[in-house]
Amino acid sequence: MNTNHQTDHGTAPSVSATGAVASGRQLKAHGVTPAVIAERCRPGGPWRQVLPGVYLLRQGPLSSEERVEAALLYAGRDPGAHGPVGGGREAVVTGPAALALHRFAAVPPLRGMPVIDVLVPFQRRLRDAGDVAVHRVRALPRPQDVGGMPCAPVPRALADALRRLDDAETVRRLLVEAVRAGHCDPAAVLAELSAAGVLERPQVAAAVPALIAAGRTMAEQRLYAMVRCHHLPDPVWNVELRLPGGPPLGGVDAYWPEHAVAVAVDTRTEALDDAAVEARYTRQRERLEALGITLIRLTPAELRGSLDQRATVVRTALVASAERTPAAYVVVTPR
Repeated sequence: MNTNHQTDHGTAPSVSATGAVASGRQLKAHGVTPAVIAERCRPGGPWRQVLPGVYLLRQGPLSSEERVEAALLYAGRDPGAHGPVGGGREAVVTGPAALALHRFAAVPPLRGMPVIDVLVPFQRRLRDAGDVAVHRVRALPRPQDVGGMPCAPVPRALADALRRLDDAETVRRLLVEAVRAGHCDPAAVLAELSAAGVLERPQVAAAVPALIAAGRTMAEQRLYAMVRCHHLPDPVWNVELRLPGGPPLGGVDAYWPEHAVAVAVDTRTEALDDAAVEARYTRQRERLEALGITLIRLTPAELRGSLDQRATVVRTALVASAERTPAAYVVVTPR
């Protein structure tokens, strides 16, 4: 590309994903001198500076994508290149901006978002500028490529967004959407919220039951899909088991009475104190096994993964039931 010829006529060199945002470093690499940059950014000129060292190579407002590109360029990463620029520096979009890129409906559009949050390594000496909020962290999360932009995974982006979000209803909507839209499981969200120290905030703690309930609903739907799509025999759904005239044996999500095989969705979360829940699950498994009933416990993460593998486990247990000693009779009631 004859960069000098193009810049003489005011044409922007192609240096970013949109071709309209560039850093001073990139422009210099294309042969554009600081004097030319200053001349083009004069009042009424064809370019303008949008952040320190970052330029929009046309007039008019930044698009949503250009806002994120500009923030990443300011923080030291070229979103149009393969990897970080200069000395291994890196930047990751997080918070509401990352959630918007992940297409969350519960956050405002990027175009109207007041702040773009960016994570950078702790050793970087970089301050907030314009609409960019810089957060220095000891370890960057492994970014996900979302539309060519390096974004924090949804659990981390949620944790960063909730640090300064006080509206309880918005908090609840964000957490529920993370699960219902299939971005992640409650356990991953709660672990990240706990690590970030925001799980104890009243509006976050109040939304946890809704998060867990959404996770259970999604896991149950995947369990239904597994049974239907892999042509397993129809079980009875969401039932309580108990001995005739005796104590309850606990609830299960699916039960095949003729095979004495049960499936339960394990919605425990490592972020919460689940010692009592773990003890209850262990007692249930031991009681059922003593009665000749096979209990298969599946996690939401397993049900989000390969359903054919989970279906094989269940089918194997159903087939093996023919070779086992008949199980004790139990009463099955709706849960």
